[in-house]
This record gives sequence, C-alpha cells and structure tokens, in this order.
Amino acid sequence: MPDRFDLPAGFRWGVATAAYQIEGAVDEDGRGPSVWDTFCARPGAVRDGHTGAVACDHYHRYPEDIALMKDLGLDGYRFSIAWPRVLPTGSGRVNPAGLAFYDRLIDALLEAGITPLPTLFHWDLPQALEDNGGWLNRDTAYRFAEYAAVMADRLGDRIPAWITLNEPFVHTVFGYALGTHAPGRTLMFEALPAAHHQLLAHGLAASVLHERGLEVMLSNNLTPVRPATPSPEDAAAARAYDALHNRLFTDPVLLGRYPDLSALGVPDDIYGAIHPGDTDLIHAPGLDGLGINFYNPTRVAAPTDPGLPFDLVDIPDVPHTAFGWPVVPDALRQLLVSLKELYGKALPPITITENGCSVEESTTPDQPRIDFLAGHLDALAAAVAEGVDVRGYYTWSLIDNFEWAEGYHQRFGLVHVDFETQKRTPKASYDWYRDLIAAHRVRSSR
Repeated sequence: MPDRFDLPAGFRWGVATAAYQIEGAVDEDGRGPSVWDTFCARPGAVRDGHTGAVACDHYHRYPEDIALMKDLGLDGYRFSIAWPRVLPTGSGRVNPAGLAFYDRLIDALLEAGITPLPTLFHWDLPQALEDNGGWLNRDTAYRFAEYAAVMADRLGDRIPAWITLNEPFVHTVFGYALGTHAPGRTLMFEALPAAHHQLLAHGLAASVLHERGLEVMLSNNLTPVRPATPSPEDAAAARAYDALHNRLFTDPVLLGRYPDLSALGVPDDIYGAIHPGDTDLIHAPGLDGLGINFYNPTRVAAPTDPGLPFDLVDIPDVPHTAFGWPVVPDALRQLLVSLKELYGKALPPITITENGCSVEESTTPDQPRIDFLAGHLDALAAAVAEGVDVRGYYTWSLIDNFEWAEGYHQRFGLVHVDFETQKRTPKASYDWYRDLIAAHRVRSSR
C-alpha cells in the first residue's frame, strides 16, 4: 500500500497495552493485590462481574504477543509495570519474581528489535497504599518515587525513556470523583487532591529518573473542548472544563503553576493539598516528552444543574465508536496545534501514546477501526505540517483486553482474543497497520 501519511523519517511506530488489562496472573509469584482486584470483587462494579484475574494471560503468553509485535514491524512497545507485582505492599520489600518477569519481557522485546517504553503507573495502585488513603494521601507520592528508583535501578540500563503516569485526569475523575473505576470513591471535586498528589509523584519520580540519566514523559488523556453554542454561558462552561480536563495536568508540569479553578469552586490550595514548594517539585525536573492519549473531542454546555459548572453534551452528525465516543479525527490536529500555540517553547516533543477505538466484534472486516486510525494519522500529519513536533504514534491496543468497568465487552485490539481459549487472531486493521509501517520505512529510506 502507498504511504499516505507525510511523517518524518525516524517517526516511531508502536502499540500500547496496560498491565492489569492483559497480564492476568494476579495471584502468582508474590504479586500483591491492587485496587482493581478489590474493585472487581465488588458486586456490580464491573459489567457482568468480569475481572482481570486472567485477562489475556500475557504473563505467560508474552513471547506470542512479542511475535505479533515483531511481525507488525514496530519500533516500540508501550506497556505498564504492575506496581503490586514489584512491591506487593507498595513500599519496602521488593518481590524478586515480579522484577524477573519484567527482565524477561524487556530482554525478549530487545531481542525482537522493539524498544520498550514502560509506564510506571496505569491505575493498578497496590491495595495496601489505598488502605492508607491512596492518592488522597500525600505519602503515596513518596512511595511512588521509591518504586521508580527500584525500577530504574533494575531496568534503566536497557530502557532509555520512561512514562511516569497514565491519564491522571481519568484516574482522578473516574476513580475518586465518580466512583466508576477503582478505587470507587465518589468525592466529586473534593477528589482533586488525588490529582495533585499524582502530579507530585510525577515530579518526584522524574527527579529520580533524571538522576540516573533517563528520559521522562507523562501521558494524559487530552481533549479539545468546544462550547455547544457561541453563547457566553457555554463558552464559560467550556473554559471551566478545559481547565479541569487539560490544563490541570499540563500547566503545572510545563509552566510551574496551576490554572484558575475558581469556576469549579475549587480553592487555590486544592483543599489544602498544595504545600509550599510543591509546584517547583512538579515543574523543576522538566519533561523530555509529552505523551498524549487521544480518543475524541468534548462538547460542553452551560449547566442545567446549578450545582455543576458544565454539562457534557454529545457531538451530533458524526460517527460513533462501539463505546459511543464521537469520531472527529481533525480534532487531533486542532489539539496538537493548540498546545503549540498555548505552551510555545515550554512544549516538549510529543508522542501519541494512545489512539484507537472499540469496534463491535461482528463488524467485518474491521473497517471502522481502519478508518479511525487512517483519519487520525491524517490529522497527525497535518499537525506536523503546521510545525508541531510529534515523534511517534502508539495505537491502542495490540490485543483485545479487559476494558476496566466494561469488562471484556469493548474490543480495542488490532488482534482478536478469544478469552475462553486465549487464541490470538490478527484483524484486518493489524494487516493494514503492518503494511503502513512497512511503506513508511520504504519512503523514509529513499
């Protein structure tokens, strides 16, 4: 196939996964319980009572999954490390068997010519830390830095770049504000100390990683925010939502300050969570790259409930994924260009660390996923043409997996997984992505 996307030579192609969504083996080799183990055991918390206890059995089948990656011709693989597999109680005693698994995984990736890109935290907090308050407890940030040091000392000789956190916005809102994800708390805006403590954890861990000569990234789910109408009320609601979803997690890291959250009714000290010097700890280490997970734009209207600062409303007249998310590929270009305009020289090189869609299993031959990926890569190439420095693209996901509160009902994979037999079957999008990567390499070598 022709390479239709004008992306620079050296552009990195990858796929992404997360530990709790694929590894399984939750009771093996000394792994401690995580908040997701606990949440999945709660009646009604996860659709149909599904759990990640087995997931895709990647813990045992990783050689097969790496063979699929090698066949794709990938440059990189973004995965997450299960904190409770390495430090079963979140701190203190290190689990040698857990570290040994990641040793095996990384050596196998390198042997296949694939660069590992690990994420230290993708939502599976050790339950012992949650029992002490989780991300509402400032001490968790310091335990995270301790964990980062353990991983860097063991694996840093083979892994040049690390992602600290995945989607602190989603984890804060779904896990601590709305309760639809683990740990299932329903604190609304009083959940925001969990956001600050995650950012503090990022800053502390970034210093640990930089001290060891390693590069540091942070990945968040970002979305361009559109007012539902041109009215001043809708515009104000959109600004409030943008501050919460986007700027709360980029301004402190890139600019060393929090955005104005007064429209949300949030005090400047985020309910006492911010201590003197915290923003320096978050900002000072700097970022070597910004990871962006992109799925859809957000349309916002003035609130109908006077107790809320905004309403989220659907985007009409566009396709939607099986998850019900609107498909607007050019919104990715808009997001990337707006970040360049907003942050200027403070914006580090960008990597798209997640982008993909859920497609109904009965859909043949996977054309909606191919159209989704192609449209977003077109938008990415357009942003690059407008001067945005984007270095790589990691699609979500390599394989169908445990999709959090949806259990096994949403399929994002390039590879189909039969969760009864664990048989892997590449989809049409897998072949399309493999051919795209090969064509880009041919063009880049000319």
